[in-house]
Amino acid sequence: MTSGADAWIAIGITALGCYGVKLLGLSVPAGLLERPLVKRLAALVPLALLAALTALQTFGTGSRHLVVDARAAGLAAAAVALLLRAPFLVVVAAAVLVTAAVRAVA
Repeated sequence: MTSGADAWIAIGITALGCYGVKLLGLSVPAGLLERPLVKRLAALVPLALLAALTALQTFGTGSRHLVVDARAAGLAAAAVALLLRAPFLVVVAAAVLVTAAVRAVA
């Protein structure tokens, strides 16, 4: 098989998998979704996914090594800005400026 055919097979399997997950979600009884534990978990899952993505993008290199570089300094600056209750745009600007400054110096 060619790589183009393999890609289309992967796309088809992924589409069927996404449809299956959506169908599974629609078949869950409404009473189950109203439970306090389910509501609490549903509220925490996006935060956990965002934290995991942030950690991977900050400390990952694409291989199985952890790296502390300018991205970590930018994340630290964003954390400090959040602790100071800065607006979102200020948090992003602080992270960008610190990351750029560390990269310029290093």
